[in-house]
Amino acid sequence: MIRRQSCTGALVATLVLAATAVAQEWPEVTVERDVMVTARDGVRLATDVYRPARDGAPARDRLPVLLQRTPYGKHTGRFSEVAAYFARHGYVVAVQDMRGRYASEGEFFKYHRFDAPDGYDTVEWLAAQPWSNGRVGMWGTSYGAHTQADAAKLNPPSLATMVLNQGGMANGWDHAIRRGGAFELGREMTWAWQEIPRESDDPVVKELFASEDVRAWYSALPLREGTSPLAAAPNFEEYFLNELRSSDYGEFWKGIGLNWVEYYEGTADVPMLHIGGWYDIFLRGTIGSYSELRRLKSSPVRLLVGPWTHSGNARTYAGDVDFGAEAAISDFGTDFHLRWFDHFLKGEDTEVASASEVRIFVMGTGDGHRTPEGRLSHGGYWRDADAWPLEEAVATPYYFHADGSLDPSPPADGPASTTYTFDPTHPVPTLGGTVSARLRDGAFDQREREDFPASRPPYLPVRSRSDVLVFQTPPLAEDVTVIGPITLRLHASSTAVDTDFVARLVDVYPPSEDFPTGFDMNVTDGIVRASYRDGRTTRELIEPGVVYELVIEPFETANVFKAGHRIRVDVTSSNFPRWDVNPNTGEPLGRNRRMIEADNTIWHSAERPSHIVLPIVPEGR
Repeated sequence: MIRRQSCTGALVATLVLAATAVAQEWPEVTVERDVMVTARDGVRLATDVYRPARDGAPARDRLPVLLQRTPYGKHTGRFSEVAAYFARHGYVVAVQDMRGRYASEGEFFKYHRFDAPDGYDTVEWLAAQPWSNGRVGMWGTSYGAHTQADAAKLNPPSLATMVLNQGGMANGWDHAIRRGGAFELGREMTWAWQEIPRESDDPVVKELFASEDVRAWYSALPLREGTSPLAAAPNFEEYFLNELRSSDYGEFWKGIGLNWVEYYEGTADVPMLHIGGWYDIFLRGTIGSYSELRRLKSSPVRLLVGPWTHSGNARTYAGDVDFGAEAAISDFGTDFHLRWFDHFLKGEDTEVASASEVRIFVMGTGDGHRTPEGRLSHGGYWRDADAWPLEEAVATPYYFHADGSLDPSPPADGPASTTYTFDPTHPVPTLGGTVSARLRDGAFDQREREDFPASRPPYLPVRSRSDVLVFQTPPLAEDVTVIGPITLRLHASSTAVDTDFVARLVDVYPPSEDFPTGFDMNVTDGIVRASYRDGRTTRELIEPGVVYELVIEPFETANVFKAGHRIRVDVTSSNFPRWDVNPNTGEPLGRNRRMIEADNTIWHSAERPSHIVLPIVPEGR
């Protein structure tokens, strides 16, 4: 039953919620819609406030407050349902439209400098209300995690705890927006494509984005002002072009909305749970922020990583691979969060008190059968630890050899290098991985297919392409468990003044009755733009023909390569449309007009031993 009444110009709805089998402290919830919280510059931020109630009357108690700030519309069911759940359990809950979104005033820019002060001001406003006990916790996924980090960077006195799920970006230049000098094209363009029509009231704008296929526009890069559908929303077009063209790490990327690394010291010292997924685009920031804030702060800082895609915590699968029933957190967003908040905001002795500091899901150990849903059964298990990376993991180099083998022994005699031609007009397609938005993230058989952009008939495995170098072990005699950071050291040269190198770690299943051609499962990958080699923060073109040592750091992972499988590394120069394609011309990035082919060479000699370093956990550890 819903009762509506007017209250000082704001709509107040009373939701009378049916009792469940579990006794609830508060059977009803009142909701005050569009309460306007005034930010320091006068912009008003629309906020829905949920309060526990009985007989239509809100609780008179001063209660802890939970806050989520979102660009996705606070009125949507996914927010209201969870907010009502928390309110029934004795919390005041506030869900707020971010500046410039939906009912809030101002203009929206993605990752804007106002996000941090808006978050600070909202936390302190909530803490000062008569129904608040002065302690505010925050929760949210993706952008909802970024908004928590933004508020925490300014250390609001009333912020008491945070649960950051797959967000809280540590450094947009290093991951999530740019990576190794390349631009996360697929994610950033598709995000704008889906959000502009969601918010717009203009039917022409809605029709424009409904009729234009974002996949067709991937190949129209670089976009220029006024030449794409993004021009219909100038604020979206502006931030997109800034991200595309700002290739050097400078003041733009150090801005408080795009960066946490520069603000760790001043961040609030409160209990935090950082949650990530092995196939989530924000994984590097999740682990990096956990590691640094754990070192700097005295409050509990914990890490949880599962085999998930972005926002996929409640699923057992990622892409076309299933990890078993234990992989999902079935009560994520409700009881899972409640146990954390009850402990840190109410002082209750929930299981959170005795939980390990680090909990990770180790992928693998499955038998590889085809599930009823058609997915590969990869399996896995949860593992607790006291810190990350695991102390017992042994950094083990596996070297590239001229015959395509991958082996712990360094190369000796034989051909010193392998050369392939990189054609930027025919890039290697993105087939899963740590992507998001309309790109399909997760684990997939590395075979081109019609439903993946940039794939072309006859849809063969990517290992068959002449511009993909494959280095793999023989079938393993025993299981190999890899848990931790991955590093590739490539000795490489090019005929171009700039080019890219991409590396992908693959778990190769042998052929089976269910998968007669086998299954090449992507585990993790990374990229380096040669002009940003050696961790450079400013662009410097390379000299054609000169051999450089390049470091690629794929996202961390945890995977058991089972006996009979192969460990494989693919090296190429593109992963499109996840990352923008390097035109190889040396023109200003994001402003090129030409594309040329490049002959790229990987060296694998005793003097120039290209290799991958795998963190191998000894059996039984």
